[in-house]
Formats: sequence, structure tokens, C-alpha cells
Amino acid sequence: GAKNRRGSERSSGQLILIAAISGIAVSAAVLLLRRPLLRLLFRSVEDEVMASALTYFTVTALSFLFISVYNAAAALFRSMGNSRISMISSLVINIINIIGNSIFIFGFGMGVAGAALSTLLSRFCAMAFLLVRLSVKDSELRLRLRNMIPDLSVIRKILYIGLPSCFENSLFQLGRILVVIIITGFGTAQIAANAIANNLDSFGCIPGKGLQLAVITVVGQCVGAQMKDEAYFYARKLMKIAYALTAVANILVMATLPLTVPIYNVSEEAQHLAIILVLIHTAFAIILWPSAFVMPNVLRAGGDVKYTLAVSVFSMGMFRIVFSYIFALGFSLGAIGVWCAMVMDWVFRASMFVGRFRSGKWIGESLAK
Repeated sequence: GAKNRRGSERSSGQLILIAAISGIAVSAAVLLLRRPLLRLLFRSVEDEVMASALTYFTVTALSFLFISVYNAAAALFRSMGNSRISMISSLVINIINIIGNSIFIFGFGMGVAGAALSTLLSRFCAMAFLLVRLSVKDSELRLRLRNMIPDLSVIRKILYIGLPSCFENSLFQLGRILVVIIITGFGTAQIAANAIANNLDSFGCIPGKGLQLAVITVVGQCVGAQMKDEAYFYARKLMKIAYALTAVANILVMATLPLTVPIYNVSEEAQHLAIILVLIHTAFAIILWPSAFVMPNVLRAGGDVKYTLAVSVFSMGMFRIVFSYIFALGFSLGAIGVWCAMVMDWVFRASMFVGRFRSGKWIGESLAK
């Protein structure tokens, strides 16, 4: 936004460096702790299932470096306003993954290991594709090796934004894991219903997740250029778009439930419960999801990362975890109780983030120097 090409390229190189180091570190940690991690999450599964999970987890953990650098590179293209390249790279991942699954699983009979290997290769190819695109001469932000030499002043600026978001997302995923552990205690039908509902609900969130990325780019460029009025204008406009698209997507998910749920080869009990869970999610997502999950990215684009972290950590701990235990175990509501707690989490997040936006305290000074 500040049109500082040299500073942007230096930041780009440092971002790729940080992504590579963190990807390697997480991969190493997961490989060392893979057995106790899986046993913690799935204590009662059969030995054969656990062996397959261990195989898949081990191979895919090797790809964490690739997916980390890929995500950083894709973010750089989005920051330039070039989301087309990110879309193409996503297609590359999925096409290679589908072809690889067919070859390794059915052609070579490798089973779970084949599926994991296909994921590994697709992530590597997508990362390589974006790095090559960033390295060509006509790239707006060209990736150069000299910009990947550690620069602590730039790294501090990146981590100022990145670490709170990283910590927040880590806690969010940890909370989801703890919730899954609760649900696994209620039997196979509830586990299956929860998995089905998560799959179907993800379609309703696709437009909102796309807008999450858009607001970071658009509002962030306005903040970088010190155009605060425009930052407010585009934030409101993108939120309206997010609400409209989220409503359309979730209505479609609800309307197609009689066609989609029977595709899963599970018991009638699991199908019935899955429909209830999907209806809970879609109905409240139309009202709350954009404010709860798109609005915080508006605040982050303004540099307000500590506030979003504090709200998210409190909401996750109090509503997603504590009330999940109260509703699921205390009131014996099972998965339905967990999803009711999820709605409480959304209500709290939405009210806090919208209030912060209206206060004007979220927009700070540009970090571009």
C-alpha cells in the first residue's frame, strides 16, 4: 500500500524464510510426538486403524515445510492483489492429489500410504510452482536469495502480526481437538455425524473464507497507504458481500441435505444427527459467521492483533471448551451440546469484534517503512 517495493521484497524474503523454518520445526516436533499425539486423540480405536493413522500422519508431516512455504507464497500473491495465481496453485494441488491417489492407491495398491504420498507430492508441486512464479523478473514482488538473509528488524515486524495470529489459530485448533475428544466418548454414531456435519458445513463457509483473505489484502493496502476512510469503506463493503454470499451458500447446503447426507454410508441414527448439526451450523452461520470470522481479519489488517487474540482465546476457552463439557457431559446432549457451545462462541466473538470496529480503536499506523 505504501508503494515501497524494496521494503516489500525484503519482507517477502523474510516471510518465506520464517515459513520454511517454522514448517521444519513443526514437522520435527510432530514426527517425534506422533504416537502419543494420536493415542491422546483416539484412545479407543482398533490397532489396525491406529496403524493406518500413524502411517498417514508420518508421511503428511514431512510435507509441513511445503505447505508452510506454499501458504506464505500464496499470501504474497494475494497481497499484490493477484488471487488468480493462488487459485491456480490450489487447482494444481487438487489435480495432482486426485491423480496421485488414483495411481498410488488403486494402481500400486498402497492404501493409506498412497493417499499420504499423493498429498506430499501435491503440496511440493504447488510450493515449487509459486516459488518459481515469485522468482521471475516480471513479478511485482520478486523473490531474491539476498532478501532471505535473516533481518531481525523485518522479522520483528512480521512476527508482531504473525505470532498472535499463529497462537490464536493454534489454540483454536487445540480447542477443536478437545471437542472431538468429548464427542468420541459418545459412540460411533455421534463421531460419524460430527464428521459428516463438519464436511458439509465447510461448503457454507467457503465464501466467507475467501472474503477473510480479501479483507486482509484490501484493507491492509488502505492502511499501508494511510487511507483510513477508504479502509472503513472497503471493510463495510466487503462485510456486506460476505454476509450475502454466506447466506446463499448456507441456504444451498440446507436445501441439498436430502441429497448429500445419504451419500455417507452410515446408520440412520448418524444421518439424522448429522442433519440436526448441519441445520444448527447453517442457520446461525448466516447471522453470525461473517462478524465472528471475517471481521477479525479487518481488525488484523489494521494491526489490531492483540485484541483479536485476547477475544479469541477467552471465547475458545470459555465457550468452545467449558460449555462444551457442560452441555455435552453435564446435560448429556452429546454432539448437539458441543455445537450449541459453538454458537455461543460465535455470538461472543461477533459482538466483541463488531464493537471494536465501530469504536475505531482497531486501525493503527502503517508498519511499512
